[in-house]
Amino acid sequence: MCGIVAYVGSQGAMDVVVEGLRRLEYRGYDSAGVAVQTPRPDGRWALATEKRAGKLVNLEKALAERPLPAGTVGIGHTRWATHGGPTDLNAHPHLDDHGRVAVVHNGIIENFAELREELAGRGHTLRSETDTEVVAHLLGEVFAGDLAEAMRVVCRRLEGAFTLVAVHADQPGVVVGARRNSPLVVGRGVGENFLASDVAAFIAFTREAVELGQDQVVELRADGVSVTDFEGRPAVVREYHVDWDASAAEKGGYDYFMLKEIAEQPKAVADTLLGRIGADGQLTLDELRLDDADLRAVEKVVIVACGTAYHAGAIAKYAIEHWTRVPCEVEVASEFRYRDPILDERTLVIAISQSGETMDTLMALRHAREQGAKVLAICNTNGSTIPRESDAVLYTHAGPEVAVASTKAFLTQLVACYLVALYLGQVRGTKWGDEILAVIEELRDAPKQVEQVLRTMEPVRELARSLADARAVLFLGRHVGYPVALEGALKLKELAYMHAEGFAAGELKHGPIALIEEGLPVVVVAPSPRGRSVLHDKVVSNIQEIRARGARTIVIAEEGDEAVAPYADHLIRIPATPVLLQPLVATVPLQVFACELATAKGHEVDQPRNLAKSVTVE
Repeated sequence: MCGIVAYVGSQGAMDVVVEGLRRLEYRGYDSAGVAVQTPRPDGRWALATEKRAGKLVNLEKALAERPLPAGTVGIGHTRWATHGGPTDLNAHPHLDDHGRVAVVHNGIIENFAELREELAGRGHTLRSETDTEVVAHLLGEVFAGDLAEAMRVVCRRLEGAFTLVAVHADQPGVVVGARRNSPLVVGRGVGENFLASDVAAFIAFTREAVELGQDQVVELRADGVSVTDFEGRPAVVREYHVDWDASAAEKGGYDYFMLKEIAEQPKAVADTLLGRIGADGQLTLDELRLDDADLRAVEKVVIVACGTAYHAGAIAKYAIEHWTRVPCEVEVASEFRYRDPILDERTLVIAISQSGETMDTLMALRHAREQGAKVLAICNTNGSTIPRESDAVLYTHAGPEVAVASTKAFLTQLVACYLVALYLGQVRGTKWGDEILAVIEELRDAPKQVEQVLRTMEPVRELARSLADARAVLFLGRHVGYPVALEGALKLKELAYMHAEGFAAGELKHGPIALIEEGLPVVVVAPSPRGRSVLHDKVVSNIQEIRARGARTIVIAEEGDEAVAPYADHLIRIPATPVLLQPLVATVPLQVFACELATAKGHEVDQPRNLAKSVTVE
């Protein structure tokens, strides 16, 4: 949540910062604001700010009408509201009483009410409803010529999860940032440096990045970067090269990022599979800081994730248990640590997160490690917090995903989950080498199969447009089709703002069938008649039951499955695939369906209401 950009160098700061905010608007679009250091005629420096409620275009319009003075140091912010509504006054940056320090913030200051009361008692006037403003006032109080030291002092008083970036009029040429449980990355340039909550903000200028660790403060100048911990001790950082370019974060001719990202799925799946088989024919993962003995000792696997990533984990459960014969549980990360789960050193926790900063998943990970469990992360973002704090990591290679509703990240998470399951089978001896290679070859066919599905989606788009006035849509599935049904329903909720529910088809007669009425659209994910014929027969029976009660049946079935055809009002064909891998192709029509239906209803596809791409607070 919330996008942060900062720049120090020789270019016009506002041009760089606003361009960065455009690339980060997916992280929050309730309001946006900027601040720039500017010289005064008397030789001193001042801060000039502008901020507006609503999307970034409102800020851009204000800046066009009343440009800020020129400057080469600036900060910017695009907000997803937590404390205080989306108003001009609550927009960032926030200033101290004297207008000498400006602060932008991502996260939540949990003890802000106490701090606000203290500040009011000392005569400060706080004008907004936000938790962020207290930081600006505290920095203004303790600043004595060194903003980095002031930031360290203030951070030691703060509780919660936060990224903070600040500039001070009395220390020109300096930007200071701090992070605790919230993302912040440095971009290193030549004669210029950048700070942002995501590398997408500065990728047009540099691909050289510095990974900031937990509880660290960074000071940026045009000619250098220095990092300490909150106590002022020099900190160890990791530098890395970003392997995608600026064009990857642009729409590329598509109307929406989501359409572009749906179309990129064949390549993303192929990229996630690259380099996974070594010269010895053995499967390899990215950063496996666990030895084989640890994995052979595992007696239980627990997957923790949120939203779409949770659905990927729910599918992974079937593969892990089938290929390794190890019990596997799937947990909603936000509930995990609060139910006192039973974990020990023989438990492997798999944490799935696209951003690597999902706070619920991060806190679940930390709880698991406190209990002695080993943690393996599946993530799309190199250098993010969840991979850093895990014992092992498997990176998906989806590239940047900008649309809030996840598509290519989901498919690559599925591929990564399959790879983890196969690796466990390899280490534990439950899968022979030739069996693993056979599955890998089947996975290598997936990009072509996804491409085939994408070429046949026009009837799905037409169907979606015809349902723009529907009040609700139900989704049914069995086995791995059940999590696919859940994902299809989630996409429709996120994008079309309509009632959508996914059910296990076998539960239909245990209550949900009461929802069936004349004309109700029901999407059914039919399993392969080849692999699990008994499941297929049962799903055909379910389709007959709902159709007999007047439902409008929309059936996703593999090519050659003619048994479902007489009972489908609309038939969506997908390539024949092995049962466990079917979600890779069955999910794609549901993504297209939700996107098109939302478009037909006139909704903003990339930035659905009330949602942000990365949920970095609990």
